[in-house]
Amino acid sequence: MAETVNERLRDAAISHEVDLRQYSASVVHKIIAVLNRSDERLFEQLTAALAQVEPSTFAVDRLESLLGSVRATNVQAYNQVERDLTAELRDFAGYEVDFQSTTLRDVMPQPVPVAVVSVDQVYAAAMARPFQGGLLKQWIADQKAGKAKKIRQVVAQGFVEGRTTDQIVRDLRGTRAKGYADGLLEISRRDAQSVVQTALGHMAGFVQDRVAEANEDIIKAVRWSATLDLRTSPICRVRDGKTYTPAGHKPIGHTLPWLAGPGRAHWRCRSAQAIVTKSWQELSGVPGIPEFTPSQRASMDGQVPAETTYPQWLAKQSAARQDQVLGPARAKLLRDGGLELKDLYGAKGQPLTLDQLRERDAAAFSKAGI
Repeated sequence: MAETVNERLRDAAISHEVDLRQYSASVVHKIIAVLNRSDERLFEQLTAALAQVEPSTFAVDRLESLLGSVRATNVQAYNQVERDLTAELRDFAGYEVDFQSTTLRDVMPQPVPVAVVSVDQVYAAAMARPFQGGLLKQWIADQKAGKAKKIRQVVAQGFVEGRTTDQIVRDLRGTRAKGYADGLLEISRRDAQSVVQTALGHMAGFVQDRVAEANEDIIKAVRWSATLDLRTSPICRVRDGKTYTPAGHKPIGHTLPWLAGPGRAHWRCRSAQAIVTKSWQELSGVPGIPEFTPSQRASMDGQVPAETTYPQWLAKQSAARQDQVLGPARAKLLRDGGLELKDLYGAKGQPLTLDQLRERDAAAFSKAGI
C-alpha cells in the first residue's frame, strides 16, 4: 500500500533530523578548531607572562597587566567564533527554508499550493529571538568573559598555592595523556559545543514554525518527534507524538505546553517536528484547490501517522543510507552481525568505539565478515 502524504512527511522529518545532527557535528568541529588554535597561542602567551613573575613578589593586582595579551587573544577567538557561527546560521537558514518548502511541495498533490517564506525575514527574526534565555551574541559574550575569569582565577590560585608555571598551565590545558579533556578549559569547549548545537536547533525550529504558519490553511497540526534513547530528556520524552496547532502551538488533545518547541526545549535538544496535513475533505472547497483525483484522496487521509521510532526508520533505509548514518562497519553489524541499534551504545548513551564493540561481541564481527 502506498504511503500517505503524512507518512511521507513523518519519514522525511526523521531523515532530515539525522542529517541535521551530522551537520551540527561538523559545525561544532569547525568552531572548536577556532578555539583550539587560539588556545595554542594563549598558552604560549600565558607561559611567557608567568615567567616574568617572581612568586615571592606576586600580587593579584598585577594580573590584569600580566594577562593583557592572553585576554586579547581570548577576545579575538570568540569574536571569530561569533562571525563564523553567524555566517553559518545565515547559510543554514536559507537551506532550511528551501528544504522545508520543497519537501512540503513535493509530497502534496499537485493542485495544493504551498506558500513560501522569506529567508531574510526568517533569519532576522530568529536571530532577534532569544534561545535558552539569551541571544547568540549574549551567549558568546558570556563565554568569552567566563573563560577569561577562569584563567585569572586559576593563575591567582596557583601562585597562592606555590604551583609552578608548568603546573598552572597544565591545570588549565589538561594533559596530553588524557587528550586534554582533564583541563579546566575543556569546560569552555563543552559550553561552546552546547551553544552551537542549540543555536542550530533554534534556527531549524524557527524556520519550521514559520513554514507551518505560512501554510496553516493546508496543515492540521505539527507533531513533536523526540529521539527516544537513553539520553532523551524528560521534557521531550513526555511530549513525543503530541500534536499542536501550526499557528500558536496550542496543545491538541492534551495539556502539555509547547515551551520553545522541538529542537529548542532545552540545551542540545534533539527533538524535531513533523507536519500533519489536512484531509482532502477538509481541503475541498478551499479557494485555488481543484478537485482531487481518487489516488490523491487516498494519500490525503489527514490522519496522524503511526509512531515510527528511529530504529524502525533506520531499518527501512537502504544499505547506502545506513552506511551514511552509522558508518559502514556499524551498519554492517546491524545488517549482518545480528546487533540492534541499542547495542552500539553504552549504558549512558555514548557511542561505543569499534574496539569496544568487538570486545563485547566478537561473534557479531565474525558473522558480519568484519
